[in-house]
Amino acid sequence: MSVRFAILMPSAEGKEPGGNPLAPDMFDYRSSNTFNYFSDLNAERRTLIDALQRYIAAEDDLEKFFGVKDETLREAVEANQAIYNSPLMAAIDRYGPGVMYQAMEFAALPTGAQRRLLENGVIFSGLFGLLRPDDLIPNYRLKMDATVEEIGKVSRYWRPHLSPALNSLLTGKAVWNLLPGTHEDAWEDDQSYAQLYRLKFYKEQDGERKPVTHGVKELRGNLVHFIVTELADSVEALEDWEAPGGYEVDYEASELDQKGGTIVMVSSPGWEKRRKARQKMRAEIEAEKRARREAAAADDDE
Repeated sequence: MSVRFAILMPSAEGKEPGGNPLAPDMFDYRSSNTFNYFSDLNAERRTLIDALQRYIAAEDDLEKFFGVKDETLREAVEANQAIYNSPLMAAIDRYGPGVMYQAMEFAALPTGAQRRLLENGVIFSGLFGLLRPDDLIPNYRLKMDATVEEIGKVSRYWRPHLSPALNSLLTGKAVWNLLPGTHEDAWEDDQSYAQLYRLKFYKEQDGERKPVTHGVKELRGNLVHFIVTELADSVEALEDWEAPGGYEVDYEASELDQKGGTIVMVSSPGWEKRRKARQKMRAEIEAEKRARREAAAADDDE
């Protein structure tokens, strides 16, 4: 079945160390053997990496730059200093410790769903610009909203370089935009896609709705799992997503038009009962379909 969706995802701050020291060198853009979908960005990646390494060597207050200290800071500095010689690992595995990536449960996906995620997922990375989930990358640490001397703000640096490639890739597709604002700032959107959807999550209690801040990464990861399993490419498809915490589409609160828009999902009292009713209805529909198939098969045997 043809897939016409794309999923835009942020990288994860937490990363799996290590990798395969014998993997092809993704930075050698002169080689046709690179395992790197967006290899046209390699020159800009080298420019950023070189500037980052010079900045690390010259800067004293790296705690503020990386936002960490002590052992975590030492690991961040060492990882960035060793980028060109580090072992490589698929991005989906490198970002595996991240909350969103854990919630995707990539290893538990059926083979076809895994392939759809690898082929249709696009990861925004502070250091690499754009990645496919199966691109091989070293360990590193650099936020998209960081400011590097000689480069400026990382998201603004990437905008003119990654936007043409991304806009071309998204042409005619339904796009699930799961990016936070800091990552979206790296993209100059020309609206080449068919539709683009963003999601907002709210919790309703005693008639009052409040935006959800804690647990959003887990929800986004679970949504990715659903999208690639069910080939979801529309708002209506989300009616079958049994989201953690019982979030359901609120069409009246959503802002939608022919080009997509913002989908509002709400967790409100009684969602457990409504979920059980939906599950019962689906089971009954599936039972009816199965009975019709068995009856048709019996007729063919006569």
